[in-house]
Amino acid sequence: MSDVYVIGAYSTAFGKRPNDSVKALTSEAYLGVVQDGGLADGLDIDSAWFGNCGMWLDGQGSIRGQVCLSPLVSDGLFPERIPVTNVEGGCASGSLAFNGAWKDIVSGTADMSIAIGVEKTYYPDAPEKTKRLMEGGIDQYDPSEWREYYSAAGAVSGKSFLPREDRSIFMDTYAMQAAHHMQRYGTTQRQIAAASAKSHCNGALNSKAQYQFEMSIEAVLQDREISHPLTRAMCAPIGDGAAAVILVSGRLLRTLPAPIQERAIRVLATSLSGGKYRDLNEPGLSRIAAQKAYKQADVSPNEIDLAEVHDATSFCEIYQLEMLGLCDEGAGGRFIEEGMAHIAGKTPINTSGGLVSKGHPVGATGLSMLTELTEQLRGEAHRRQVAGAHTALAENGGGAMGFDEAACSVIILQRK
Repeated sequence: MSDVYVIGAYSTAFGKRPNDSVKALTSEAYLGVVQDGGLADGLDIDSAWFGNCGMWLDGQGSIRGQVCLSPLVSDGLFPERIPVTNVEGGCASGSLAFNGAWKDIVSGTADMSIAIGVEKTYYPDAPEKTKRLMEGGIDQYDPSEWREYYSAAGAVSGKSFLPREDRSIFMDTYAMQAAHHMQRYGTTQRQIAAASAKSHCNGALNSKAQYQFEMSIEAVLQDREISHPLTRAMCAPIGDGAAAVILVSGRLLRTLPAPIQERAIRVLATSLSGGKYRDLNEPGLSRIAAQKAYKQADVSPNEIDLAEVHDATSFCEIYQLEMLGLCDEGAGGRFIEEGMAHIAGKTPINTSGGLVSKGHPVGATGLSMLTELTEQLRGEAHRRQVAGAHTALAENGGGAMGFDEAACSVIILQRK
């Protein structure tokens, strides 16, 4: 099996960008990743994987990647005739695209492959589109199944399932999970706020983040309540953006110029898992993906120097710390509260600002996580730099099946 390396990683600025089309965002990410990879052009790319969830809202399904890359092909900037595979897996779409590009290389069918993710979730003149986009991440054929599941979970967690039109249904499900965790382990709202405040302070150091301001724990707690115990500052915002990663085989890397080789980051593992309607006390699907990734990479959780995790809400950061084995089960809140997840802490988490500060343009999110980790492992993260970063992990989930996501990716990267 061929070694696989990241040679280019790039993210656009995330935020409300109503004047930028998906084609424009795709071009920005593509040109940025080619430049970051030190390539004169991208014409040696053998295959492309394109992650997106919402273009159908504007009438474009089926050939989304081909459509978005077509202007680049016409301008002679993107190779002609190469396969473009479209990937959709909720908020994990970008990571699924990465997994496909990686498989092309390890199978020997490509020496250079690109994963691109792009999304627009902000529709100022048609907010119903945002709602429809989010609803695509949960079963629309048999909604009675998840309604019954959440109603039963409410009885156990002490928080009733009471969705409202003025918020995403996922905020209600995360709030219920938080309530259950608080009841079971003694996790506090203040600990969730500490995770949020830490991430907002990290985001203030990230020029690409949607929110670039610091927040104190008290400010997070005093923000508008979305669904108790979650306040607005604990929840990922609506926004637009794109991100891309270029992968190459070890064989090809050895032929590239020395500056490219020196900045290359090795992919130690990329694993996927699928969700189910699990028992409330059963570990989530990210536990399974993480165990597979650790085995593939031949590393332990103790060897992870930093991680980007899918904090659609700040409670998720606490939970994923536990599922990934970065702390004991039930100890995620204390881990955060004691500063262990800060940039200078034991295991820095979401140095980018996480979804709650960096932003969450669904299809681009997973690849933006990998961009942050690549910069960290190269020593190029500037004010966010984690000293001595050598091995890093990204966890990215998408959709919902009960208290599980529908899909989960865990990727481990390492400095050469």
